[in-house]
Amino acid sequence: MKKSAGILMYRIKEGKLEVFLVHNGGPYWKNKDLGAWSIPKGEVINGENEFNRARKEINEETGIIVPKEKERYIYLGEIKQKAGKIVVSWALEDKENLWKGFFMKQSIIEIKDNFTGKKIKIPEIDKAEFFKISQAKEKINPAQVELINKLIEKLDL
Repeated sequence: MKKSAGILMYRIKEGKLEVFLVHNGGPYWKNKDLGAWSIPKGEVINGENEFNRARKEINEETGIIVPKEKERYIYLGEIKQKAGKIVVSWALEDKENLWKGFFMKQSIIEIKDNFTGKKIKIPEIDKAEFFKISQAKEKINPAQVELINKLIEKLDL
């Protein structure tokens, strides 16, 4: 079974919890919004350290360089998405304003265009932003709502 690792970055702004989500790039996701956002995450490759993969993925997808110190993170555990993929996740408070509102670097993936049959290159992520919890729960992949709930529980909010 495939496993992904990711980081749910959060901040407290004006006394309210907000979480950082990313939106998949490419033609399939272009006009999708509700349920189409995710935490930054990526596939864990054969025995790879899941925490290190999560840190690499947020950097590859957004350019954000997150701290190395594991004690700064809250382990949120694993969830299972609809298609069966397991997502293991940690939460990190964005105390340093790590997200500047633009992509500093971004990974590009190659996919087959269903209309032309040709391979096209697309950004893995085309948007990213912080959302208040009520809005985040509408925008995030439905299975990942559990990660937001786990964060709220661990923060005792």
